[in-house]
Amino acid sequence: MIVIVVGAGPSGLLLSLLLIRAGIKVHLLDAAPTLDDQPRAAHYGPPAIPDLRRAGILDKIKSQGMTLNTMCWRKLDQTYIAGMDTSETLSNDPEYGDVRTVSLALQTLDALMLEEFEKEGGQVSWEHRVLNVEQDDSKVSIKVQTPDENEKTIEADYVVGCDGANSVVRKSLFGEDFPGFTWNQKQIVATNTYYDFRKFGYHDANFIIHPEHLYMAAIIDNKGLWRVTYGEEPGLTREQLLERQPKKFETILPGNPKPGDYELGCSGGLGITGGFVDVGCLYDCLYGIWTHQADESILDLYSEVRRQKYKEIIDPISTENFKRVFDQDPEVAKEKDHFLVLCNKAAEDKDFARQMHMVRHANSSIYICAKRTDESAQASFGIRHDFTQYYRKDRGKGKGPLIVDDAKSDFSVEHIEEVAPTGAD
Repeated sequence: MIVIVVGAGPSGLLLSLLLIRAGIKVHLLDAAPTLDDQPRAAHYGPPAIPDLRRAGILDKIKSQGMTLNTMCWRKLDQTYIAGMDTSETLSNDPEYGDVRTVSLALQTLDALMLEEFEKEGGQVSWEHRVLNVEQDDSKVSIKVQTPDENEKTIEADYVVGCDGANSVVRKSLFGEDFPGFTWNQKQIVATNTYYDFRKFGYHDANFIIHPEHLYMAAIIDNKGLWRVTYGEEPGLTREQLLERQPKKFETILPGNPKPGDYELGCSGGLGITGGFVDVGCLYDCLYGIWTHQADESILDLYSEVRRQKYKEIIDPISTENFKRVFDQDPEVAKEKDHFLVLCNKAAEDKDFARQMHMVRHANSSIYICAKRTDESAQASFGIRHDFTQYYRKDRGKGKGPLIVDDAKSDFSVEHIEEVAPTGAD
């Protein structure tokens, strides 16, 4: 099997690393001349931890970055509203082990995954811009523009588009008509900042609730680097954002710092936990096809399940998390916000905290527990899904149908033996 992965971002790199360590030939393409070094995601929540572990890079992430234990929600004047400590409840999960959120600047993680991929003999082609993707019954053909501006065609068994919001692979499948929406209420700005938040009593991750000055401050590494992500007026240019940044920091950060009081990196975007889970699931599907434990119908199932996870979990929970920090009155959030009420209850009751943390959802930046304890009826790691359960019973022989229980309309999953190989940490 040959798989072309388009896009050398975090999801494309993780998928490429998982595939090549399983013995599958991978050709990684990217239109850029090198990795993107802009600060983007920096924190990888519990649902992504199993895939980082089986890719063989989790220990390296921990050694170069940090493991997060505490998070809280505050008012703009730093008044504590609610929070949680996961050092006990997520450090010894009965199924997945230590699944606490880990942090490492994404540009560093990307470089780590690329290095590991190339060590395995992976092929990377930079400055290869995808022009078109076509397929027939036996192969996929991808037309690319090379660095010398010539065009060539590359063939593979499968092409995976990890090429972002303007994906040519996606457009080849769906055209210009693709569902989605854009948040118009706020423009989100992410920075990497050296500033001593600890002297103000800040936790590992802090969400400030305010209709105008919402922000998040979360530790990235043990050298004092923090991710500061804040809301701005929509429609501002990069130059305008840079011009407004010093006054914004002076207004929102504890101690009202001047530019000389902190060291600032450049700005970027957010979000990766859900992407890591997506490619981990896709890896299981492709590995099943390669080893004849599944046929291509598992890819249809993958599409259906991942869409369902997005619509029923990722989108509504992420929306609620985002609105939590700007679309409510911080003066009454402690009493009115049901999730924050549960957080404070969990802080007083360790058994309740453990029950609450049994249900986990992805957030675009850190990690959020379930909004209701009755969601524990869902499978552990709500956005994850075990596609190896659909492998044929006579594994590896290429016979028999996929195992799909039509009665499980909600795709609930029971734990089964891990079949797809994992990397050693």
